[in-house]
Amino acid sequence: MRIARIDHGSDPRFAAERDGGGWVLLESLGIEAHTTAAVIAARSEIEAGVSSSSGDVVETPQFLRPIVAPTKVLAIGLNYLDHIRETKSKQPERPILFGKFPNSLNDPYGSVVMDKELTERGDYEVELAVVIGKKTRGVGEQDALDSVFGYTVANDVSAREWQKADGQFDRSKSFDTFCPIGPWITTADEVPDPQGLALKSWVNGELRQDSSTKEMLFGVAHLIHYLSRGMTLEPGDVLLTGTPHGVGFAMDPPRYLAPGDVVECEVERLGRLRNAVIGPQEA
Repeated sequence: MRIARIDHGSDPRFAAERDGGGWVLLESLGIEAHTTAAVIAARSEIEAGVSSSSGDVVETPQFLRPIVAPTKVLAIGLNYLDHIRETKSKQPERPILFGKFPNSLNDPYGSVVMDKELTERGDYEVELAVVIGKKTRGVGEQDALDSVFGYTVANDVSAREWQKADGQFDRSKSFDTFCPIGPWITTADEVPDPQGLALKSWVNGELRQDSSTKEMLFGVAHLIHYLSRGMTLEPGDVLLTGTPHGVGFAMDPPRYLAPGDVVECEVERLGRLRNAVIGPQEA
C-alpha cells in the first residue's frame, strides 16, 4: 500500500492508492488523519476502505510531503561503504547520528532554497528513509523491522562549509527546505528487504549517485536496534539511513548546487523526488 499527502486546496489531505490507479481521500472514508502518526494508527481502517473501492478518488494528485509532525527526524552519517571509500574516511565503529529538524522538511517536488549569503557549498544526498510504525524501545535487531511502517525517499541536502565549521552536522543539514521527502510512503510489506534497493541521484540530468542499500555499513534493522536502546522511537518518526558515493563535495574539483540546478533522487520501487534549486529572492 502507498500512502500520500496531496494538495487539496487550502487544506492538504492524506490519501491511499487504490488498485487500478487513483488515490482515495482518507477523509471520504470517514478517517480523520492530519499527521503521519494518525495515518499509521488508522492503517487497518485505510486498508479496509481502499479495498472496498469506496471514497472519493483523485486521479492526478499533486503530492506533498507525507511526513507531518514527527517527534524526531534522525539521520546517519558515513553509512555506505562506497561513500566511506570516496571520502577516504575511517570506517565508523558505530552509527554516526545527527538530527534534521522538522523545519527542513520539504515537498517531493518543492524548491530547495540556496542562499549564497548562508552557503556556497550546498550538496545533495539520496537516502532511503524509514518511517517508524509503533512505539519502539530496546528492540532486538532480529525484531527491529517489525517496527517499520514504511519507506520513502529523502534528499539530505547539506551546507558543507558549516558541516565542517560547526563541528557537528545538525545546523548545516537543517536549513529550511533541506529535506525533500516523498513522494509517498510505501508500507513495509511491499519492501521485504530494505537492504536490496537501488538508489540514484541526478543533477541537471547527469547521473551522480548510483548504488545499492547493500552498501550500508549498518543496515536498517541494526540502526533501529541501536537507536532504540537509548531513545523511544515514536510512530511517524523518520530515520534517514545514509548516502552512497557520488556526492558533490567528494568530486575533484567539488561540484556544489546553485540556483538553476534541478536535483532528482530515486530509490527503487519507492519513487523519485525532483527539486529545483532557487535563490531566496525566488522563494
